[in-house]
Amino acid sequence: MIELILPAPLRELAGIEGAVALDITGPPTQRALLDELECSYPMLRGTTRDRATGRRRAYLRFFAGGEDLSDASPDALLPAAVVEGIEPFLVVGAMSGG
Repeated sequence: MIELILPAPLRELAGIEGAVALDITGPPTQRALLDELECSYPMLRGTTRDRATGRRRAYLRFFAGGEDLSDASPDALLPAAVVEGIEPFLVVGAMSGG
């Protein structure tokens, strides 16, 4: 099981309290994880990735195992600590302003 932590607005939209535990079949990639998230919580489709292109939404960042994976290939394997359930996969809302 991979633990995924979403920002509060997405948790509220999906009716989730706390972290989500997802089981991925096949290679544990960012794409597989987000596919499983959207399959388990269909109301989240299009919130983390653009529906047409599959690219990460500009206002979100992905972190796992102490690394920023926002610009990593969606087909790259997730860090071992995330796959083993030691560290969560974080979806973080980007902040901007002046």
